[in-house]
Amino acid sequence: MKATIQAANAQGRTAIIPFLTAGFPSLDTFWDTLAQVDAAGADIIEIGIPFSDPVADGPVIEEISRESLAKGVSLPWVVNGLLGRRGQFHAKLVLMGYMNPFVQYGLEKLAADCAAAGVSGFIVPDLPLEETPEFRKAIAPRALSLITLVGPNTTTERMQSYAPYSEQYVYVVSVLGTTGGMNAHLDAIADTMRRARSVFNLPLALGFGLRVPEQLNSLPADARPDAAVIGTALLQHIRAGKTPESFLAPWRTTSRIA
Repeated sequence: MKATIQAANAQGRTAIIPFLTAGFPSLDTFWDTLAQVDAAGADIIEIGIPFSDPVADGPVIEEISRESLAKGVSLPWVVNGLLGRRGQFHAKLVLMGYMNPFVQYGLEKLAADCAAAGVSGFIVPDLPLEETPEFRKAIAPRALSLITLVGPNTTTERMQSYAPYSEQYVYVVSVLGTTGGMNAHLDAIADTMRRARSVFNLPLALGFGLRVPEQLNSLPADARPDAAVIGTALLQHIRAGKTPESFLAPWRTTSRIA
């Protein structure tokens, strides 16, 4: 995934990381929608695993997550679907979810099945650094990665604690709170990006509240991300009956200035 982001940057653009909740917009259309997101030029795709208490998700994603749960979407449903489609996606795939479903699935089985299904890594918002050893022990033999999350409230010292265990890229949360909003002052976002850049020798992906590419242009050149994570705005676009291609097209040409 690091190489994927670096390849996009080498082309002079910001890598794009769309987020799509499993089972959205429906059980029958999810896999086609995922394929459309992939074909639209995604570099990495985050597949959200629905959970009943998604503490890091904003109201839009939380509502969609609950809808997917009501339809019967589960982690096994996602993994089995990916196993049946192994090799069909150009983008790297990351599962974003909470610890409860992963533990219920079984970490060793999760690692084996996800590796076989072509998954590259995981984002687990409710897994603090001190509780990661068991998860890392399970996924490391399968060459899977656990992506580090940092935010405005992550001190530089805390980032330094994460650094030895971070790999592929670092997900920088733009705001304190849940996905879907970007109300923090640009100076605060820029400060978080600069501090993360000073600590991590990895690409930085900025997420939570990105809706249009122009938001990245508002950041100082030295605080712009290597990759942009887009979730809520994309889901709303698709829910309105529009295509992933029409949403992602402007993001594919977002210049990266470092």
